[in-house]
Amino acid sequence: MTESESIRILVVDDHPVVREGLRAILDRQSDLTVVAEAASGEEALARFREHRPDVTLMDLRLHGIGGVEATARICAEFPGSRVLILTTYDGDEEIYQALRAGALGYVLKGVPREELLSAIRAVHRGSHRISREAADRLAERVAARDLTPRELDVIRLVVEGRTNKEIASALAVTEGTVKATSIRSSGRWASRTAPRRRRKRSSAGSCTWSRWRPLRTGPPSPCRSRRSP
Repeated sequence: MTESESIRILVVDDHPVVREGLRAILDRQSDLTVVAEAASGEEALARFREHRPDVTLMDLRLHGIGGVEATARICAEFPGSRVLILTTYDGDEEIYQALRAGALGYVLKGVPREELLSAIRAVHRGSHRISREAADRLAERVAARDLTPRELDVIRLVVEGRTNKEIASALAVTEGTVKATSIRSSGRWASRTAPRRRRKRSSAGSCTWSRWRPLRTGPPSPCRSRRSP
């Protein structure tokens, strides 16, 4: 497969050894090609404008502007951009802000290699993807009674990895309705848990969901969790 046919990737991380390791893993895949690297948010914007990658792997903690702001700027300047967050931070606020900024996925650096590769390919297809570890930590704080039946339907299909277009077709609604429903749900989770986060920011928590079990994708359902070192 030629470079023009493969998924072209921009790797953004402030640690050279991480970028080198990711390049080594990704370039061994016949359908993936690393076209550029960046160590800061500003450099990520410049490299994106230069190479127009298919998928951007974005860390959150960067020199200069952070990963959330860099994601927001990329998505604002280039609508339809596909950004996958790859980080050690698993807190609810980080995930919520990253997805609100426009990222399609959020994966922790400790995931198995095949899960990372699967997430990259899913995000390239336009699907949302959140790693199981992050989803498990987050889901406990979402109470089903806070969500409407329509919102629950949308969430379940997002968890299955469906695109907005596929969800709209399955529920016989427009893509705009799907997007609006997702945003409303995210806003409810964030506003409901914000006071609790401020009171006990250092508390740790694990997440489970009694109504449905997250697969490898899911919505930003906030909860408190200790940040990874």
